[in-house]
Amino acid sequence: PRRKFIAPKVCFFCSELKEPSFWEMSTLTKFLTERGKIIPSLRNGLCLKHQRRVADNIKYSRHLALMS
Repeated sequence: PRRKFIAPKVCFFCSELKEPSFWEMSTLTKFLTERGKIIPSLRNGLCLKHQRRVADNIKYSRHLALMS
């Protein structure tokens, strides 16, 4: 059976003591694929709280046309 890639369980935002913001494009693009899809938390290692906030901020920045 194939094993899925599971990221280390260290949240980027918890370790940096930061919060995701829709203005920080460089930070948000770390959690997107090349095609612009949001990477699930099992692959990027975010905790549930920050995964939700990242997804909301990505969607909001797309709405404001800051990110395509």
